[in-house]
Amino acid sequence: MMTAAEIRRTFLEFFQNKSHTIVPSAPITVKNDPTLMFTNAGMNQFKDIFLGNKPPACPRVADTQKCLRVSGKHNDLEEVGTDTYHHTMFEMLGNWSFGDYFKEEAIAWAWELLTEVYQIPKEQLYVTVFGGDEKENLSPDQEARACWGKHIARDRILPGSKKDNFWEMGDTGPCGPCSEIHVDCRSAAEREETDGRELVNAGHPQVIEIWNLVFMEFNRLNDGVLKPLPARHVDTGMGLERLVRVLQGKNSNYDTDLFTPLIRHTEKLTGLKYAGGDSNTDVAFRVIADHVRAICFTIADGQLPSNTGAGYVIRRILRRAVRYYFSFLGIKAPLLYKLIDPLAAQFDNVFPGLEQQKDFLKKVIMEEESGFLRTLDSGMKRMEEYFSGDRKEQALDKTVDGRTAFELYDTFGFPLDLTRLIARERGYLVDEKGFGVEMQKQKNRSRQATATDTEDWVTIHDVPRMTFVGYDDLLVDTRVVKYRGITSKNRRQYQIVLETTPFYGESGGQVGDTGTLMIGNTRLEVTDTKKENDLIIHLTGGIAEDMHAGVTARVDAEKRLRTMSNHSATHLLHAALKEVLGKHVNQKGSLVNPEVLRFDVSHFAKISDQQLHETESLVNEKIRENIPVVIRELPKQEALKLGAMALFGEKYGDRVRVVTMDPRFSIELCGGTHVGHTGMIGLFTITSESAVAAGVRRIEALTGGAAIRYVTDKITQHKAISELLKAKEPLKAVEKLLEDKAALEKQAAASAAKELSRLSDMLAKSAEPLGGLSFIGKVVEVPDADALKQLCFQLKPRFTTYGFILAADLQGKAAVALMLDDATAAEKNLDAAGIIREKLAPLIRGGGGGQKTFATAGGKDISRLGEVVETVKNILAGRASL
Repeated sequence: MMTAAEIRRTFLEFFQNKSHTIVPSAPITVKNDPTLMFTNAGMNQFKDIFLGNKPPACPRVADTQKCLRVSGKHNDLEEVGTDTYHHTMFEMLGNWSFGDYFKEEAIAWAWELLTEVYQIPKEQLYVTVFGGDEKENLSPDQEARACWGKHIARDRILPGSKKDNFWEMGDTGPCGPCSEIHVDCRSAAEREETDGRELVNAGHPQVIEIWNLVFMEFNRLNDGVLKPLPARHVDTGMGLERLVRVLQGKNSNYDTDLFTPLIRHTEKLTGLKYAGGDSNTDVAFRVIADHVRAICFTIADGQLPSNTGAGYVIRRILRRAVRYYFSFLGIKAPLLYKLIDPLAAQFDNVFPGLEQQKDFLKKVIMEEESGFLRTLDSGMKRMEEYFSGDRKEQALDKTVDGRTAFELYDTFGFPLDLTRLIARERGYLVDEKGFGVEMQKQKNRSRQATATDTEDWVTIHDVPRMTFVGYDDLLVDTRVVKYRGITSKNRRQYQIVLETTPFYGESGGQVGDTGTLMIGNTRLEVTDTKKENDLIIHLTGGIAEDMHAGVTARVDAEKRLRTMSNHSATHLLHAALKEVLGKHVNQKGSLVNPEVLRFDVSHFAKISDQQLHETESLVNEKIRENIPVVIRELPKQEALKLGAMALFGEKYGDRVRVVTMDPRFSIELCGGTHVGHTGMIGLFTITSESAVAAGVRRIEALTGGAAIRYVTDKITQHKAISELLKAKEPLKAVEKLLEDKAALEKQAAASAAKELSRLSDMLAKSAEPLGGLSFIGKVVEVPDADALKQLCFQLKPRFTTYGFILAADLQGKAAVALMLDDATAAEKNLDAAGIIREKLAPLIRGGGGGQKTFATAGGKDISRLGEVVETVKNILAGRASL
């Protein structure tokens, strides 16, 4: 039986022998493409080739691509683990032809690989071809049918719908008919009983699609019209996980050697056994094995968990895994980070980034797990509060309302099924319809915030290649290739593509250039420059009357120079940090603009002031040496042999730019713009150091004129403080002031405590009997709301049964505290929090809450504090209803 590693290698070698160039996987995180968060298909990195924006470096390529499908059109997250074949992260094996071979060769080679090399029995294979679509006036794919007829019986060639057999990148973009290959993995007896033809695309778990051959022929425009592409392409995708399952004769992807090492390791960690069934325990094992792969590969490629965008997707995946082991495996401590060692070892020969970043991955994932376990605990307490609340309407229908279910989802990360599970254990239902309403409201808010209307490109000149010359020139004469309008948040803009441009498009942490385009007699301000895949897009507020006219493109030279200084300084900073902190330091993100540089690095502790000073001094030393910044373009492997640093998560071509600032100090692969000599940076000063995520520290710094102004301001402030304190050593004077302040605060606290104790004694003497308990109700003078609380708790041990209602005017704002003993609350069926919310808070025009025996409120109206006291007195005496 072939191992997964042998199956992967066989695929690549097969196509290498068919004159395909084997290319590395693109990062799973996507940069410079606003339509994607993650690489979700093997073709993503070749998108510009399909659109005709970039010529192919090779006409035939093949690879194994790391993919993630958990958002947008391809959202499999909630299905992962519940079945045996859906995944978040997966490998897509693929071969491509860019205007070279087409259907006949793609089909013949697919058949050869599957039946002759992998030796899948021909009688277990079926294929589908596009059956046409009358609504779109698309004919059936007779060409593909004829090609398949040379290899497989005609009754095994099945027509497919547009949904199944017409592949589209999105609502617009490259598309075309596709041909799927399905394999029937059932037993011989089952195949004899039911013809596999009937089960293709019918959702049968053992009759599955294994390979999709896409024949890209069209580009779909905004109005739905299909326009033929300049050249026809082949794009194929075969999920490695499914292929391995078939070749290893397993009924589940999770029973293959792609997942069993993780599952066996999880068994050791939990003391539980995986049975491969449908129990919650088995689902949890599958969720963990799948999700830890997705989490590790995305973090290794540069996407940290966060509360927004792609980072939030990763956090959701991680939290789903935690929730499963917390709920179904009984594990209450971080678990996922302990699976990184076997995972990294498994992929070391194909994706070495995991092995190289093991310590960093463990730190980030453990911190994320720990944080969510605390959140889970808070959410469980929130649910306990909900179930213990004395709500009449809740008692009647025993239902968790939709708003609360959504709060648990949105605030505490509780998926609906977890809320449903906990509710069921308490005999409650969940208002799922109400939850859906709240979820839709959030989606609508999000959609409105990000709604963008993008028009089709208007092509002015059809050119084979667009060229960036901004490394050497900031002013060029050129022409418009194409443009389009875009409306976002009611703001109208235009995107313009030039044949030759000096404008740097935002990428690698460096912001895009600004400047002007003179098109004929029309001057347009370029407000930003973006890079979408390999297309440089200039953003303007308008267009010229004659877009066919010649163009003079001029970059704002001053802004570019300041940006270059900051970018070159990040390279010096990176090298200096490695020298001061250690070789484990790696860049994890950066922002370089004309004003400031921001640099994120992997490091597991706060960087001390001394270490920051050493780093800053080392960078300035290299600036004073005025080192030439040498930039060369080399083959990637040659650059790496020189010791050039490559950043995880960046996609590099076969040839790379190598930026060297002293070969013994800093050599990096970088596509950004840089100064000619380090002396041009002028001065470097660090302004702040902070934590940005688990195991990641952020440094902010200034260079050049901004650094000089910052240092000058600090010197001026130092002088002013010295004069104010009348001290030659202001630091010591400030330390003395702080010591004096602390001593005075201690004295004030002691005095306040003494006064509070005196007031407590006075209040205790004023207690009056009321309905079998001791009642104290007063409007008192205290410094803050916390003093009210302290008074209640000081009075508590002096009485057995009691009711305290204390109110205060805090500089024009009302504060109230109510305390009951447990027996009184139970006997009289009273709830302090309910009284506060329903009776007292409205009187003071405010809000509040708390527990059954102690609650507080705050409000705007101090005029009714006496009425607050009287209201509670009447309730305790039984003279007022709740």
